[in-house]
Amino acid sequence: MPTYIKRANSARSKVRALVEHPFADQKQRTGPRIRTMGLSRATIKITMANMACNIRRLIYHETQRVECT
Repeated sequence: MPTYIKRANSARSKVRALVEHPFADQKQRTGPRIRTMGLSRATIKITMANMACNIRRLIYHETQRVECT
């Protein structure tokens, strides 16, 4: 594989590694389809799933905090 393709793949993989995890978490929580009646209820369901993911991330980062002395 040429070096310019390797560099491009490396750059893309770094972005994908950051982006794919939240989408995978959301898909795991809600399933592949959102089964609600109406766009507003679907929007609320997605928003709540995102908030839950962010709260879990906050709790994780708060518990991993290292005290500096």
